[in-house]
Amino acid sequence: MFHLLDKERTIAGLGFNRWLVPPAALAIHLCIGMAYGFSVFWLPLSKSLGISQGLTEAIKCAPDAGFIAQLFTTSCDWQISTLGWMYTMFFVLLGSSAALWGGWLERAGPRKAGVVAAFCWCGGMLFSALGVYLHQFWMMILGSGVIGGIGLGLGYISPVSTLIKWFPDRRGMATGMAIMGFGGGAMIGSPLAAILMKYFATPTSVGVAQTFVVMALGYFVYMMCGAFGYRIPASDWKPVGWVPPENQKVNAMITSRSVSVKKVWGIPQFWLVWMVLCMNVSAGIGVIGMASPMLQEVFGGSLIGVAKTFTELDKTQLAAIATVAAGFTALLSLFNIGGRFFWASISDKLGRKLTYVVFFVLGGALYFSVPGSAAAGSLALFVGAFCIILSMYGGGFATVPAYLADLFGTQMVGAIHGRLLTAWATAGILGPVVVNYMRDYQLSLGLPRAQVYNQTMYILTGMLVIGLICNLMVRPVAEKWFMTDGELAEEKRLAHEKVLDSVVKGEGGKGHTSSATVFLAWAAVGIPLAWGVYKTFLSAMKLFA
Repeated sequence: MFHLLDKERTIAGLGFNRWLVPPAALAIHLCIGMAYGFSVFWLPLSKSLGISQGLTEAIKCAPDAGFIAQLFTTSCDWQISTLGWMYTMFFVLLGSSAALWGGWLERAGPRKAGVVAAFCWCGGMLFSALGVYLHQFWMMILGSGVIGGIGLGLGYISPVSTLIKWFPDRRGMATGMAIMGFGGGAMIGSPLAAILMKYFATPTSVGVAQTFVVMALGYFVYMMCGAFGYRIPASDWKPVGWVPPENQKVNAMITSRSVSVKKVWGIPQFWLVWMVLCMNVSAGIGVIGMASPMLQEVFGGSLIGVAKTFTELDKTQLAAIATVAAGFTALLSLFNIGGRFFWASISDKLGRKLTYVVFFVLGGALYFSVPGSAAAGSLALFVGAFCIILSMYGGGFATVPAYLADLFGTQMVGAIHGRLLTAWATAGILGPVVVNYMRDYQLSLGLPRAQVYNQTMYILTGMLVIGLICNLMVRPVAEKWFMTDGELAEEKRLAHEKVLDSVVKGEGGKGHTSSATVFLAWAAVGIPLAWGVYKTFLSAMKLFA
């Protein structure tokens, strides 16, 4: 059975339709993308012990009970701030695991990596379910944070190299489709988790453990189907009618050579792109985490037609504006996922470097404009600015794999992308720290809540200026960094690559992909995604109610 995971068994023959690969990638990304939506569990988990003992509220820990104490406590409920560390763990482990095992993935193939990702992500959720049942937070950290985080990293990069090789004519669009799924995972997972928790909830249970089990089993089926749906092209395959860039002589930023992943740490262009991604993500991820409280504190009662500041509102009014702010967060999610496909596809026309110039120039201008629109009380300008900003945040993730393929070649782009994701892990700490601590500092100075984000917006603008400078410094990679023909041939041998003739003569080269198969594959991922977008759209409409 394990031979089914061998890379040689995944090489496609003449009859294979390349449009079957994106839904396979989406099947995995839509599952692991739930990492963005894990906050839906924080509030129920913060009172789970109290509910289990028949109370209506949380059993609070002693004031001196720190993070370490809460890892092992069975006598008090976890704080939301403690649970939030799971979110940090996800993205730190995603970046580090992708960097560590990216090279292995290139040689093992996307199918084997996808299967390992499924066992890690879903197995981690099952172990976390046991941790919830036993009220042991260290089990949640180990299960979903560490083991699940490894699954996140492998699942995230598993389709990158494959899609780029299947779509050399539309690299940005191809990676945009898959990485769009990661942004959309929470759109499906969050409302699904809410429905399941409501179903499993009892007077003595918040229903989180049971929800983890059901979602883990469902995700496992989807991820395994995605992993076994992966196919890789023969090394000499190309789309009908497509002319390789080296024969077009139109873009010096697109190479026909390949760089070994072992050398990228020493290449200046790698670190410039690393900074480009880090600055773009730091600015965006900080806003995502504070979107709801930011809107409430800046506009206060005006969100519900009441002429009061945030601190002057009563509990009923605070609940009402929280509902409006939830709509704002949902709207940002829609632009985040849409931007991944839109901007990545646009980059195929504009070029990757120019696309990032747009991100930094337009994004910087929008961040700089936010304090002004807030002071003027213009909700439309404020919301519109952040919607465009979040579309470019998502677009940055989706465009960077194609940027790497342009600069460093396609042979080891998945492994190089894995190394680059350490920038995401860094940004996952840097962005929220800047936004959260600057907010607290401004409040300590006695500034009104409506103004505490102004200085932060200027700092985020500065981050984008740094990213812009780094992007403008990117030049074609020097000849000395590329693999020689002999080194490339050896790498292809280690990666078990075959030319099309040998595949056709072997057992994998027969058959033809029917249109019905392609339709069913897309329906399997498209229907859940459409449902998630619909639920998110309904939530976003609360902003305009």
